[in-house]
Amino acid sequence: MSTFKQHSILPGFNLALGFTLLYLSLIVLIPLSAAFIRTAELSWSEFWTIVTTPRVMASYRLTFGASFAAAIVNAVFGLLVAWVLVRYHFPGKKLVDALVDLPFALPTAVAGIALTALYAGNGWIGQYLEPLGLKVAFTPIGIFVALTFIGLPFVVRTVQPVLEDIESELEEAAATLGANRWQTFTRVIFPALFPALMTGFALAFARAIGEYGSVIFIAGNMPMVSEITPLLIITKLEQYDYAGATALSVVMLVISFILLLIINLLQWWSRRRSIES
Repeated sequence: MSTFKQHSILPGFNLALGFTLLYLSLIVLIPLSAAFIRTAELSWSEFWTIVTTPRVMASYRLTFGASFAAAIVNAVFGLLVAWVLVRYHFPGKKLVDALVDLPFALPTAVAGIALTALYAGNGWIGQYLEPLGLKVAFTPIGIFVALTFIGLPFVVRTVQPVLEDIESELEEAAATLGANRWQTFTRVIFPALFPALMTGFALAFARAIGEYGSVIFIAGNMPMVSEITPLLIITKLEQYDYAGATALSVVMLVISFILLLIINLLQWWSRRRSIES
């Protein structure tokens, strides 16, 4: 019995795996390990005191709460934008498709300044909102707006290729069997899109948690009101409190990892369920 050896253009498995682990170690593992090692210089009581002060706890609630809310909004409207770009043809479609990637290319500081100019009390949009009692700039609402702006492309670009691969015959078959449009979407299309939608949600959420440049301009940065955790980390670094900064970084890292792990488990469950069905 003859055996066949499959050749690859890339190096063999052992060499490729070695380069992969080396690259991940240099780029990801070693920097993250440095944060844990520096935090280990603190005793448990010192660490707990730093990461649970009222000011820090308020920043946690604002950072994760605004990031989660922005990711949910982006999941809904990102799906809608991807649907329009894939299923409809209209004048200016290529321009709209290019605009989706604008938050990727735009420097975060520029995005923050632009959003502040729009939503400030004398801005193009803010001047009409404030008389209605809705103040956006220099409030937590402004943070939510900034995080929604920078997170939308992650959902659109994750869902769009999956939506393009869904065969129209599936919808036609569902219609032939008597399903209406809502039933076709909820029982045929959405289950196939759900893993990609969750991936886009996770990417938008993770991006929002670590956002700094666009937020600090529109947030106002008032302690206990509109101060995000990344700003506190930068403040501690400016005060040469490296142990305190790494302590907050470790908390952010652990919470983010747990949340992303939960989302990945949901994706795995969804894929397994779709395969079994």
